[in-house]
Amino acid sequence: MNDCAITQDFLSYLKFEKHFSSHTAKCYGADLEQFVGFLISDSGVSGSGHAGGQWSDQSGGTATAVEFQTATKIEQLILAVDVETMRRYMAELNQRQYSKSTVARKLATLRSFYKFLVKRNHLSNNPVTSIRTPKQEKKLPLFLEYEDIQRLLNTPPVDTWLGARDRAILEVLYSTGMRVSELVLLNMDDVDFLGEVIHIRGKGKKERISPIGSSALQAIQHYIEFRNKRMQNDSNFDPKVLFANKHGRRLSTRSVRRKMDKYLRMAGLDPAISPHTLRHSFATHMLNNGADLRSVQELLGHQSLSTTQVYTHLSTSKIKEVYDGAHPRDSFESEE
Repeated sequence: MNDCAITQDFLSYLKFEKHFSSHTAKCYGADLEQFVGFLISDSGVSGSGHAGGQWSDQSGGTATAVEFQTATKIEQLILAVDVETMRRYMAELNQRQYSKSTVARKLATLRSFYKFLVKRNHLSNNPVTSIRTPKQEKKLPLFLEYEDIQRLLNTPPVDTWLGARDRAILEVLYSTGMRVSELVLLNMDDVDFLGEVIHIRGKGKKERISPIGSSALQAIQHYIEFRNKRMQNDSNFDPKVLFANKHGRRLSTRSVRRKMDKYLRMAGLDPAISPHTLRHSFATHMLNNGADLRSVQELLGHQSLSTTQVYTHLSTSKIKEVYDGAHPRDSFESEE
């Protein structure tokens, strides 16, 4: 599929015009390759003696029919797709027992792809438009209570430079609600101690300024004292990076998650918690304390308000829990 011009144009569009991350673009590419494999199988075409009727669940594995087709033939198959073809593909995904969320993601990839083809005048109609996204199960994000947050934040030892760094990392994640991918991009000059704000580079190269709490600022200052001493003795230390690894280079998101797992075990908290849980906790606690939804949307860097609205369910659930605790059901039953 690498030689197929329209798919490569689409992936370039995602990276350079939509500013998708290389990881996201790679996921879109894998979804497209799987779809093309299905189209070859569905058409009954075989090439170079390779039987049609087989398609791979994942790209990059064993050879698939995609590899045996010319770019021209693949483009013809892609442009010939109609609503019925899409319905057969959806039925195939369901038969293979993909989760609803995975099917929805693959459908979103194809919807974007065919929208792009219409936009670039390869097609007049988008065959995916009338295909309904599977109804998703509503799962409320996991969040921590204030007491558990404090247990976690107090776990890293602050008398070493790595411990001080990890404490600052946890404080910043909770205080700002930023993503881990945003945290690892922070530079020294992104923190405004005087204005008590921090400069965040978000998804799609969108930037925002977020307030940051005094506790997080103090943790950063404490860490920086260790960091600067470390940098003086290490010529390879990157002076620009805020949160550095032991080699003086920028931390990876994977490293942050490993550190989080370590401190969760030390604090005796649920191992299912992730760094993203701190983001959920931040949003939930903000709403519980009277922040309006639009403000929380801006702080989180959500493009759509509907993405932020999930936290209102968390807040409502908490309010109902408190209410039920204050007004037990048996007190009402005894009055009847």
